[in-house]
Amino acid sequence: MNDNRKQLAVEITRTNWYQRLGKFLGLERNTVAASAAVLLLGFGEELWSKFLPKYMEALGAGAGIIGLFKTAEDFFDALYQYPGGWLADHLGRRLAFVVFIAVASVGYIIYLVSPSWPYFFLGLAFAMAWHSMASPAIFAVIADALPREQRAMGFSFQAIIKRVPRVISPLIGGALIASIGIAAGIRAGLAITLALAALTVLVVLRINIPTAAADTVNIQGVWRTFHSALKRLLISDIIVRTCEGLSDVFVILYATNITHISMAQYGVLLAVQVMTAMLVYIPSARLARRIGRKSVVIATFTCFACFPFAVIMATGFASLALAFIIGGLREIGEPSRKAMIVDFAEPRLRARTVGLYYLVRSLTVTPAAALGGLLWKVTPVAPFIIAGLIGLLGTVVFALTVEERHAG
Repeated sequence: MNDNRKQLAVEITRTNWYQRLGKFLGLERNTVAASAAVLLLGFGEELWSKFLPKYMEALGAGAGIIGLFKTAEDFFDALYQYPGGWLADHLGRRLAFVVFIAVASVGYIIYLVSPSWPYFFLGLAFAMAWHSMASPAIFAVIADALPREQRAMGFSFQAIIKRVPRVISPLIGGALIASIGIAAGIRAGLAITLALAALTVLVVLRINIPTAAADTVNIQGVWRTFHSALKRLLISDIIVRTCEGLSDVFVILYATNITHISMAQYGVLLAVQVMTAMLVYIPSARLARRIGRKSVVIATFTCFACFPFAVIMATGFASLALAFIIGGLREIGEPSRKAMIVDFAEPRLRARTVGLYYLVRSLTVTPAAALGGLLWKVTPVAPFIIAGLIGLLGTVVFALTVEERHAG
């Protein structure tokens, strides 16, 4: 009898521990399903996405075409945000996810069977459905399923899950390509992605969030619902992301051409940056609950400003590693910033609000990389110096215009 009681006590303790851990991490059936979907498709896409330009080159595309492909990717990323939010609000989160996966799978198939690089632009138009359209829906699921005080932690957990494939899958994809060749390796990765997409559909079917009846609010109506503090956050975010856009695409050029590190060392630096980001997510979410979200968002914007300065001040691998740690720390306030966005949104317009926010931000920031290229031609340090100064401006704008009581 005593043994049975002891066993029951152990089981109760274990259950309570699981419940406490789940509550701490913001784990709930719907958020777990959404995070699992991100993990599964991320594992598939990261097998080949980083190597796609090399595959296009093998199919005859030149550097100009590959650059245009990247510009098209950024454009679709911006363009698809609001439609993704609209579908998530009107179809419901679960059905919207199924639609996004199905549309993206069409893109994967086009990549798989393309005989030449021009078809990749058509494939891109479909494949971006998951990366861009699903983003507002994921935001909405976290906001729908979790209370206000747990949302930053929910975004932290989701961000960690999102980055796990970025560490693992490129290693597998690279080994696959090295063993069977670029074309066969990419196609094998795409076939795996299609299988994972089918599995992801089964996962998202577990999402069960009631959705309000569809309304007729148009994009102007959604904008009119934006809280004044959300608009001020958007302005400061645009300024800071312009800082990122001006310099980030040239970091690899500066590191390898000016600081003279190897590509292998650069790969290590990228891993350092990703691991730093993953390590700070959960502590930063807890910190935000103690000291307020505004402080950690200021910290993340400050790191955005400091990163380009740190890159051009580096003299070798060790100092570049420090710069990339700062680059990873740019994520310290991202969960809090995302939580602020969904907190400001009206529940019935939540996904559309997120989509419109990112549509405006992404379209505004799109020219930054081209301007950075012009500055690079003047002198390689120019885009980094200008970027850092703009990042500091964005940090000050946020600090002065967004009140703590609105930050949450």
